[in-house]
Amino acid sequence: MTFFETLVALMAVAILLLQVTRRLHLPYPGILAAAGVAVAMLPGAPSIPIDPPTALALFIAPVLIDSAYDFPLTAARRMLLPLFVYAVVAVLVTTGVVVSISALTVGLPIAAAITLGAIVAPPDAAAATAVLSNLPIDRRVDALLKGESLFNDATALLLFSAALTVHARGGLDAVTVLQLISAAPGGILFGIAFGFLLSRLRPVTENTVGGTLLQFVYAFATWLIAERLHLSAVLATVASAMTIATLASVEDSPRMRVHSFAVWTTVVFLLNVVAFLLMGLQARRIIEAMSGVDLERALGFAAMVVVGVITTRLIIAYLFHKIVGYRHRHGHDLAAFAPGETLLVGWAGMRGLVTLATSFALPPDFPERDLIVLTAFCVVLATLVIQGATLAPMIRLLKLGRQAEVRKEMAAARCSLAEAALSRLEKEEGAEAQALRLAYQEVGKRGEETGRPPLDRRRGLSIAAVLAQRQRLEELRDSDKVGPNQYLELQEDLDWKQLAAGSDEDRRITES
Repeated sequence: MTFFETLVALMAVAILLLQVTRRLHLPYPGILAAAGVAVAMLPGAPSIPIDPPTALALFIAPVLIDSAYDFPLTAARRMLLPLFVYAVVAVLVTTGVVVSISALTVGLPIAAAITLGAIVAPPDAAAATAVLSNLPIDRRVDALLKGESLFNDATALLLFSAALTVHARGGLDAVTVLQLISAAPGGILFGIAFGFLLSRLRPVTENTVGGTLLQFVYAFATWLIAERLHLSAVLATVASAMTIATLASVEDSPRMRVHSFAVWTTVVFLLNVVAFLLMGLQARRIIEAMSGVDLERALGFAAMVVVGVITTRLIIAYLFHKIVGYRHRHGHDLAAFAPGETLLVGWAGMRGLVTLATSFALPPDFPERDLIVLTAFCVVLATLVIQGATLAPMIRLLKLGRQAEVRKEMAAARCSLAEAALSRLEKEEGAEAQALRLAYQEVGKRGEETGRPPLDRRRGLSIAAVLAQRQRLEELRDSDKVGPNQYLELQEDLDWKQLAAGSDEDRRITES
């Protein structure tokens, strides 16, 4: 099979598995990775190598842009202490634990042990976003888990680069130390400047397909240029997306926003699916590189590292919970999570493509390279399958779901928005203003009486009217009374009307 044929076949398998995960309420990253392992073990299975620099730019940069753009800067300020603990301290502590395990068991050289620790320490942005996207949990917990995954890769990749430099040069010279020190602040400053530049360019391409294409070019360019400048590509990407989101205006084109959201949702999901499948397909390549004795030794070591990284995160979660609780009792604003939420944060440490890609980035002559790569793969697969598959049951068992609260928040928000519109129209006169006031009063009532029969009847009648219009539009096209372009424009108008009349579920597109 050619590469293209293999990719099409894998996507067909992925679509089938996505339907299974949706019906069984399982997160798709772990299932797709496990499926990739199963496919890799079949005779004649395709071999699709991963080029680490390309993989990081292709798969991680868009996910970071997508997540960072939707991550409010106010949440980052509010959660500054937890984000620092989990994105920096937790990565360093986990690296230290892995170094200790390595020294006490297989005797890895210190530089190699630190490298392995940096590889397996950071939970992955793509994995966290994919698993948590459909799980309604407390906003603070959600902000912490998604915010942590935006920043922890920067800590890990800087540590990884330092360890590789120490191994290659036998130590750190002044130039390398200066590069490592300036990588984080330099990446942030570059990201802010690049995001500001794109915000100035966006109006030129507003409401065009080229404008959406520019967003992807900028996402990849941010990462690649930052790497060329020896800056933190992760922090540059996150800073640029947050800058663009901060500079966005209420007067920005809604048409462009809707189009961009639809395209980004699809593309980021596609990249996630391909990434997790490709991770699984690396299994055969890793195992074939090792002898039977080495494989047995590596699997035993990998099991200890898996237990070590999972246990370390749980311990950090509960220690931080105790510290925050103590500070809160002594007058600090930040309140501790509930015990169940602390357990959830500690358990939600899935590793993903960053871990696998950085392990493959090791030089061929790196000490115990095969051992490190297999250990990284085992950590990724174990955390995705074990932790990812148990998150939803844990949320239900500990009653951490917020479905009812979310519905109330949505109803209250709709009422508030309707009140804002009515306040603006209060002094306006004329039949047009009165018609708008009646419409917004209706919206306010809907927010208060969600689920009641009158609302269902209004929705049913509105949708029935739109469907009648659709039928008439088809007749007009068949009789050649409207042209193709006019047909598409009128069809889009009816789509918006039908979506506006429908329920929340009717407007939502799920990931599978």
